[in-house]
Amino acid sequence: MKANITQAAPAPSSQAALPLQASPHPISSVPVSSAPAPAPVPAPAPAASQGSHGLSIEMLEGMLEQKPRDPNVWSALGALLRQAGKPEAAIACQRRALEIDQRHVGAWTNLGNVLGDVEQYADAIAAQEHAVVLSGGNANLLSNLVVALRHGCRFNRALEILDVALRARPNDPGLLWDRALTLLQVGRYAEGFRDYDSRLSLPSYQNRIADGTMWDGGPLDGKTILLTTEQGFGDVLLTARYAPMVKARGGRVLLECHPELHRLLSGLEGIDGFVRAGTPYPPYDVHCPLMSLPHRLGTTIDTVPPPTRLTVTAEAREKAARLVPGPDGTIKVGIIWSGRVTFKDNARRATTLSRFLRFLNVPNVRLYSIQKGPPETELETLGTSTLITPLGQHFNDFADTAAVLERLDLVIMTDSSVAHLAGSLGRPVWNLLQFMPYWVYGDGKGEWADTTPWYPSMRLFRQTTPGDWDSVFAAAEQALRQLVALRT
Repeated sequence: MKANITQAAPAPSSQAALPLQASPHPISSVPVSSAPAPAPVPAPAPAASQGSHGLSIEMLEGMLEQKPRDPNVWSALGALLRQAGKPEAAIACQRRALEIDQRHVGAWTNLGNVLGDVEQYADAIAAQEHAVVLSGGNANLLSNLVVALRHGCRFNRALEILDVALRARPNDPGLLWDRALTLLQVGRYAEGFRDYDSRLSLPSYQNRIADGTMWDGGPLDGKTILLTTEQGFGDVLLTARYAPMVKARGGRVLLECHPELHRLLSGLEGIDGFVRAGTPYPPYDVHCPLMSLPHRLGTTIDTVPPPTRLTVTAEAREKAARLVPGPDGTIKVGIIWSGRVTFKDNARRATTLSRFLRFLNVPNVRLYSIQKGPPETELETLGTSTLITPLGQHFNDFADTAAVLERLDLVIMTDSSVAHLAGSLGRPVWNLLQFMPYWVYGDGKGEWADTTPWYPSMRLFRQTTPGDWDSVFAAAEQALRQLVALRT
């Protein structure tokens, strides 16, 4: 079957948790056990009430009628309720299990998992520490503790636990992946990118991996390299800056690309041809996934290359001119309140349109919705399109979105691929971030507390308390009022 290649253009908080006791001594002093961790319930199954081992909510409820004081059944029921999206009921079931047996390891780690879901991170960490101590330092449970620590922004402690866990399982891809993400979050890029390829060995990795030799970052000497796409659109935009650096290694560079990004990347410097994502690969000598380029090209937090030029076509600009008026004395602000709804962490990073309505109270500001996808329907709740101009329906690809961004004075949004697009274009963008954001935005400390080395035109507004959007939006509104005052 012929590969689909095109030539590149010439380069131009929920329910409050009861207090939990932290572990009685440091986790690093607990011997790591080789015993398997309790597996209360397997991975989610298609039916919300059915587990992959044949367990169901109804079945467990029947079992509790016969054995109402069986902690195993209560914990299993809680795990299934968590899978079904019922965190409050899941928490209650785990607590019921622990009322019966305070030393039930599975109930403690299950409780920690669901407390993390509702962003009660301090109690989630305490529950996971309790599980680790009761288990004698079970290595599998250390992974759950690391996740809780990371989401609770206790990154240094997470690294300490990872050191313990990796001594027992030095080649575990899940632990290496957690370490990579944690190191990147605190700005230790050289070490973090070193472990970043561990994602390719995770069972949950869903992108296809090309066959053959993976590029090591050395000279290409005329060879053809295939850069394969992965993760979200934002990650492709993030790594597009590396294409010229790959080309400088002296080879022919092919880029796998989704149709939504093709026009935008058509003039990308350093690309000799494009392969449509999902089609058969053409002949190549070496390959490299896009998110492996920062490691191959030696990126540190001090050497992050600037975004590269993107292509905004004349057709896209003509459409944008019909959608967004030229200078008229107003401050034109684009808004986005949700990323792709199928992204597993979207519930934490996204919010609702209603929070953005406060910006309508700022004089001389006009709002334009550049939201795409199912969340667009929230605009209908306004009862009018005169307060917020809806634009998402007009976007066929990222080039259309880029052309509109060029005509806006500012974008205020929760994190998604458009934040990467605006940052890559050098447009002013205020990114409203969840408590533990994507590692690109760091840990909120030091030089990069309010900015990121990846996008100089981006300003960050962070949650300082898990789930607290009110203070984030208050800070953004105050900053918007200051901006308007300077311009009027």
